[in-house]
Amino acid sequence: MITINNLSLRYGKRVLFEDVNTRFTEGNCYGIIGANGAGKSTFLKIISGEIEPTTGKVDITKGQRMSVLKQNHYEYDEITVLETVMRGNTTLFEVMQAKDAIYAKEDFTEEDGIKAGELEGLFAEMDGWNAESDAATLLSNLGIKEVLHSKLLKEIDGNQKVRVLLAQALFGNPDILLLDEPTNDLDLETIGWLENFLADYEKIVLVVSHDRHFLDTVCTHVSDIDFGKINTFTGNYSFWYESSQLLLKQRSDQNKKAEDKIAELKEFIARFSANASKSKQATSRKKALDKIKLDDMTVSNRKYPAILFNNQVREAGDQIIEVKGLGKTVNGEVLFKDVSFDLKRGQKVAVLSQNSLATTAFYEILSGIDTDFEGTFKWGVTVTNAYLPNDNSSYFVGNDDNLIDWLRQYSEEKDETFIRGFLGRMLFSGEETLKKSSVLSGGEKMRCMMSRMMMMKGNVLLLDEPTNHLDLESITALNNGMKDFKGTILFTSRDHELANTVADRVLEITPNGLIDREMTFDEYMENDRVKAQRIEMYGGVMA
Repeated sequence: MITINNLSLRYGKRVLFEDVNTRFTEGNCYGIIGANGAGKSTFLKIISGEIEPTTGKVDITKGQRMSVLKQNHYEYDEITVLETVMRGNTTLFEVMQAKDAIYAKEDFTEEDGIKAGELEGLFAEMDGWNAESDAATLLSNLGIKEVLHSKLLKEIDGNQKVRVLLAQALFGNPDILLLDEPTNDLDLETIGWLENFLADYEKIVLVVSHDRHFLDTVCTHVSDIDFGKINTFTGNYSFWYESSQLLLKQRSDQNKKAEDKIAELKEFIARFSANASKSKQATSRKKALDKIKLDDMTVSNRKYPAILFNNQVREAGDQIIEVKGLGKTVNGEVLFKDVSFDLKRGQKVAVLSQNSLATTAFYEILSGIDTDFEGTFKWGVTVTNAYLPNDNSSYFVGNDDNLIDWLRQYSEEKDETFIRGFLGRMLFSGEETLKKSSVLSGGEKMRCMMSRMMMMKGNVLLLDEPTNHLDLESITALNNGMKDFKGTILFTSRDHELANTVADRVLEITPNGLIDREMTFDEYMENDRVKAQRIEMYGGVMA
C-alpha cells in the first residue's frame, strides 16, 4: 500500500500540491488525471523518490518492490536489450551478478561455496531460472523480435527503445507499478496487449495517460489532480468525466432545485453501474459503483476548448472525391498502391496503415502538397478541404509573429477582435495572444493549428494524428467536435476512443492494396475476415 500524508510541493510562490492525503491499495489501477501543468508526472516522481516534497511524506508497505517506466532513453545504451529488461528487477539482477562473480573466481573457497549456495536459494525463490525466458516473452509481446534481443539498446530505434523500457518496468511482477504515458509510440495491437496485461494485474498500478480508451479499460479508480489536491473516485475515466460534466451543468443552473440535481445524479450512477458490468471495456477488477458518494464529486477547475468545425463555407454536394489507382513509392519502398475509392457526403473515415509514413504521404497527396505519385484523384467542385498535418513545424519555424498576427495571415477577415475569437476558442486569451509563435509548446502549436483549421471553414477535413500533444481536455473537445461535424472527414489517429466513436468507415492502405469496410473501428479490428485480409495484405507480417 502507498499512503500519502500531508504532502505539499512548492516552487517559490507556486503551489503545485497542498496538504494532500490519499492512499493507493493493492489490486487497483489508478488513472492519474489533471490539466497540463497540474503535476501528474511530478506526483509519480515524488512517489518514486526522484523528487522530495516540500512537506509531508510517502509511506510504502515494507518489502514491496516498485518499478518505474524510465523516461531516459539513453541510460542503457551500452547494455543489451534482454539485459536491460532483466535489470527491471534490481534485486534479482544483483543476485545474478553476485552469483556469477563468485563462480568466475579462480581461487574458489569454501566460504565462496556457502555464499553461492545462499545466492542460489534466493535466485530460485525469485524464479530466477525463468527470468531470461520471461524477459524474452515480454519483449516479444511488445513487438520486439527475438533477433533484436542480443543487440545493444543504442542499436535499435527510438520506438523500439520505448517498448524495451516498458518491458523493463513490467518485468518481475513488481508490487507497485508507475507508468507515465506507457502507450506512447505503441501500435494498436500492442496497446491492446498492454490493456489486457494491466487489466489482469493484481498489484498497485498508477498510470498517467492521454489515451481515454486505455484509461477506461485498465483503471478501477481515477485520481484527479485539481486545485492542488488529489481526489480519488471509484470507476474509470469516462464515468469520472460524465459525472463531472453533469455536476458542472447542474451547478451552473442556479434555478434548479438541489433535490432534482441529486435525483439526476443518482439515476446516472445507477445507469452507469448497470452498463459498466456488461461493457467490453469493463475489467475483471472493476469495483462496485454503489460506494460513490455524491458529496465527493466536485466541479473541476480545468477548461475545455471549443473545437467547432460546423461553420462551413458551404455545404458540399454529393461528389466528394474520386480516387483511382493511387500509389506512392519512396526510395524503392512501396508505401501503398492500387488505392481506389470514392466518398459519400458526411462519411467519417478512419485511415489506417502499419506505416505512419504511408498515411502522411496519403494526406499530402490529397491536400496537393505532394505531386509525385501514381494514379489520380479528383475533388468535387463544391469541396473545400482543410488539412491538419502530422508535422506542423514548418508553420512555426522562423516565425516571430505573435499569435494574433500568426493566425491573421490565414484569415480573409483581418479584424483583431475576429482573430481573437478563434484563439479564444482554443483557450488563448489576454496576454497569451501576444506570445511569440516560435516559442510555443507542442500542445500550444496544435491548438493554434486547430484555430487555423476552424477559420478555413472546410466542408471536408483531413486530419493526420490530430491528438498529438493534446491534453485530455483538448482531446475530448476534439472528439466531440468531430462527432458533431456535419461534413466529411478523413482522419488517422492512435486514440482508440476517438477512432471508434467517430468513424463509420475504415480504409487501410497497404503495400499490396486497399482494405475498405463500412463499419466502426472496433468492428473492423475484431472482424476475423478483416484480420485475415490484413495479414495477407502485409505479406504475412503484422507489426
